[in-house]
Amino acid sequence: MCSKSSGVLTAVIGLAVAGWGQTAGADTLRLLTWGGYAPDDVIEMFEAETGHTVEVTLSNNEEMIAKLRATAGGGFDLAQPSQDRIAGPQEEFGIYKPIDMSKIDQDKFIPSMLSATMANTTVGGEVYGVPHVWGTSGLVLDTANAGMVEDYTDLCSDEVAGKVSYRLKRPTLIGFAFAMGMDPFAAYGDEAAYTEIMEKVEAKLVECKPNVKTYWGGGDELMGLVRSGEVVASMAWDTGGWKLNADNPDISFVAPASGALGWIDTFVLPAKGQADDAAYDWINFVMQPEIAAKITDAAGNFTASKGADEFVDDALKARYQASFPPEAVDNIKWYPPVPAGLEAIEGGVLDRVKAAN
Repeated sequence: MCSKSSGVLTAVIGLAVAGWGQTAGADTLRLLTWGGYAPDDVIEMFEAETGHTVEVTLSNNEEMIAKLRATAGGGFDLAQPSQDRIAGPQEEFGIYKPIDMSKIDQDKFIPSMLSATMANTTVGGEVYGVPHVWGTSGLVLDTANAGMVEDYTDLCSDEVAGKVSYRLKRPTLIGFAFAMGMDPFAAYGDEAAYTEIMEKVEAKLVECKPNVKTYWGGGDELMGLVRSGEVVASMAWDTGGWKLNADNPDISFVAPASGALGWIDTFVLPAKGQADDAAYDWINFVMQPEIAAKITDAAGNFTASKGADEFVDDALKARYQASFPPEAVDNIKWYPPVPAGLEAIEGGVLDRVKAAN
């Protein structure tokens, strides 16, 4: 996922750790997930309601894929990689098993997120992932001084000259492409078409360079720039914008007119999982709005549970609903898997923008 630490953390909750190659009982759910996605109180409620026992191993995308590759999909019953880490590893390593959608309570999901994730995780006609926790990058604005900024390309307007910041990373390339009326994701399968899009984005970013106060590298750096008033308009993550809003109501995360850029961490079934029933029970349990709100409170990000925002902390609920009316949620551009070769194209563009005078 985009905004979490990639440090490797490991914790076990419930019974003692079952090693990668050991067998756990059919009533034991071995969950491979991110920090905050399986809070203690949620586990206790699930165990009391279902009779299953939950063992949690905390990890990150790279570690999840490495663990499942090492065992050909064994050792765990449910895992939570990001949606762009599913189709490729499945095609190459066969580490997941298809999801039986008849066992998923689909009515509990935000429809646009469910359909997007199913489409991005379909391999050979089978669905391998459903959405859980998500987040976006978009615009963080001091609305008192940058209220005219509605999309990424507005960062190049004279009204905010010298008070703009964004990262020289691929989300900036993707966001500007969408704001310029192009669809970079639709060109993923055509290297020549993608190169043409990136050339146009490169020209725009070079043109926009005089507007940029600085290219930020870390979230704390950007938050300092915005708090001080040195930057009034930026590309940044939703959670950062909401933190700033808690200090200054004029600062807010805004979903761009062309769509925020979204990541989703999913639920997948490892190929050799032994407790599918417990896995389906967990998915359906945590997607209940009241339960999903507990995960939002623990993780800091919202889930794909429909209506869960009504049950989170009142202040966070107000910030979320102001940033994401339903039409903005449906307009999120979800990152699909990146084909080989595109990162090299993007890297060249970013290097040239950085070097431009």
